[in-house]
Amino acid sequence: MSEDNLQAGQKKTQQEDAKWQQDTIKMLATSALNEQRRSRRWGTFFKSLTFIYLFIVLFYALGFIGDGKKVTGLHTALIEINGVIEAGGEVSADSVISSLHDAYDSKGTKGIILRINSPGGSPVQAGIINDEIRRQKKLHPTIPVYAVVEDICASGGYYIAVAADKIYVDKASIVGSIGVLMDGYGFTEVMKKIGVERRLMTAGENKAMLDPFSPVNPKHQALAQAMLNEVHEQFKAVVRQGRGARLKETPETFSGLFWSGEQGIKLGLVDALGSSDYVAREVIKQEEIVDFTTKDDFTSRLAKRIGASASAAMGETLAKQIMSASEIRLR
Repeated sequence: MSEDNLQAGQKKTQQEDAKWQQDTIKMLATSALNEQRRSRRWGTFFKSLTFIYLFIVLFYALGFIGDGKKVTGLHTALIEINGVIEAGGEVSADSVISSLHDAYDSKGTKGIILRINSPGGSPVQAGIINDEIRRQKKLHPTIPVYAVVEDICASGGYYIAVAADKIYVDKASIVGSIGVLMDGYGFTEVMKKIGVERRLMTAGENKAMLDPFSPVNPKHQALAQAMLNEVHEQFKAVVRQGRGARLKETPETFSGLFWSGEQGIKLGLVDALGSSDYVAREVIKQEEIVDFTTKDDFTSRLAKRIGASASAAMGETLAKQIMSASEIRLR
């Protein structure tokens, strides 16, 4: 083979090698580019799924989607009374009555359980709830209402419970505390020590009644005590009406004392031991329980939290405690 032919063959081989390398690099680059595109597509897909999921959760939270109270079939309706009873709070006359109406409006409701875990609260709110329970019982005589006590059913909580047909407790539950209170603070001695002078002007001789920065006025104290006694008598009448002959009155029944669930049965304050599941299964005979408790939507809960935080930051919590002397509570 001539030298020219050898050089031409080597040159051709080099060209082929260079072309193979270029093709290989191009193929690898194309493959990498395609892989990046696939990764981006899958990434976009999963991000879209995540956003869709979050939107669905948000809509559920805001109450735009779904309604857990739309049920079919026979069931036991459950209404939670959990916490302090107060206007505008989680347990108020508005919220409990709304729950009652939803429970009664459901055609499959065979019985209603009021699951109570409350230390009490406003006598007005508790009284409105008691009245509505008794009114609804007359309208729906075939649907029984039972109160089931968890940890505590005291004062205003018990005020509500006595409207039920029967009250079930755990043996260690706390029940009773049938009394009324009005508490506050007095700062007159502190003001003297730090040299603060109270300058109070009123139109109406009793307008400054129970002012925490003024000395106790015997007349105002007597008026407040008379009002407490009146509300106490109302409470006692409601208990007697609700419990009837089952109540075994003693000198301590309406003294504000409280008892365990086991003692409460002996005193006729409550009827028997039993949980919500037990009452649904054994008493109402409908084991499926549907919760009809009216709850705040997402925006309302958020607004309340922001409001509570702002109030605490401004010192309003202490101010409310100081000025709450005129508030009557069943606690």
